[in-house]
Amino acid sequence: MDIEGRHHVDEQGSAVAWVESPLQLLCVVEAHHAGLLGSETRVVPRAGLPALRLTRKALNGLRLPEGLAFEEPSGRMPRPGRTWAVGDAFSGRVQFALVTSIPGRTILVDDGLATIHLLELLSSRRPLLRARGKASFGRSVLGATAGFRLRSRKLTVFTALPVPDDLAQAVRKTGTRLVMHDFAWLRSQPSERPPQERTIVLGTSLVRNGLIHRDRYLAWLESIGEPIAYYPHRREDPRDLERVSRIPGLTVSDVGIPVEMTLRDLGPDQRVLSMPSTAVTSLRVLLAARGVPVETVEVPDDWWTASAGPSLRTHLQQFAHHGTPEAEPGSGRPQPGATPGSGNVVHPGTTPDPGSVRPGTTPDPGKVAS
Repeated sequence: MDIEGRHHVDEQGSAVAWVESPLQLLCVVEAHHAGLLGSETRVVPRAGLPALRLTRKALNGLRLPEGLAFEEPSGRMPRPGRTWAVGDAFSGRVQFALVTSIPGRTILVDDGLATIHLLELLSSRRPLLRARGKASFGRSVLGATAGFRLRSRKLTVFTALPVPDDLAQAVRKTGTRLVMHDFAWLRSQPSERPPQERTIVLGTSLVRNGLIHRDRYLAWLESIGEPIAYYPHRREDPRDLERVSRIPGLTVSDVGIPVEMTLRDLGPDQRVLSMPSTAVTSLRVLLAARGVPVETVEVPDDWWTASAGPSLRTHLQQFAHHGTPEAEPGSGRPQPGATPGSGNVVHPGTTPDPGSVRPGTTPDPGKVAS
């Protein structure tokens, strides 16, 4: 897999990006910084999403890469240009645009677990359909046609997620280019003031999605037994969040922007706890050099609901046991093709000391969940 520097501009000219989540927005900025989108990029956020508005405002307070411009949010997806960047290739609107527009260069940026699922579908030439979803015949046809068109669009996937070697090889055989990144632009920006608590817990969407039992999750939070800075998941149920906020010693920090932006200045005397989550991946990339342990909580069997099938459980639990790829000497970036090792896993009821993780080593996320 390639690792690009910002001076390696693939093509001059303009690009248009359509973003529907804070992570997509941040990764489009990184892709432009890396030179994948050309000299100018117009970024159009989807209208009606408060988290996107807050993230855009926070990004405008930093030193944006030259040639990148945020346009006003829109309810209509812009027409694909010569170079087109999107995050959600499972969106019906994105797939319709793929089918009806003239093929050009397409850059896919990270969109959580969907990125890995998408690579699996592309490499096996299956229809682009969301996991855990039931599609109609018409939607299946659209997904199959969109997948065919996507593979013919000089496709580049720009990701911070570690892609298993066998999957990476299968994807490359379709003509798709994989470009790894390590949030180089974000790491170059002025630091945020980190929370004062030693333990930071990332919220989860697994409760709202009906995959784990609410009472088990809340009991675990209460059992940590020390001051906690809690950063909610953007899809967390407000009623659950209200119950979380009543836990003694827990402070909810609902800033509404990606935790990658708010937690990038943590120190080695702090730690991050999380259920399987995309943010675990990106925070490990960001915080590896700072010696901050980012620990995945392994979900006990009795937490799962009937909605969480065996394959999904295995997929998420596998995430907790991967280690970080070796760094390319002198680059601070993950080494492409490195073999995952043993990850740092927390079992509910245990609170390992941050000192048990050596500074400079951070476990790798493997596969991730949205």
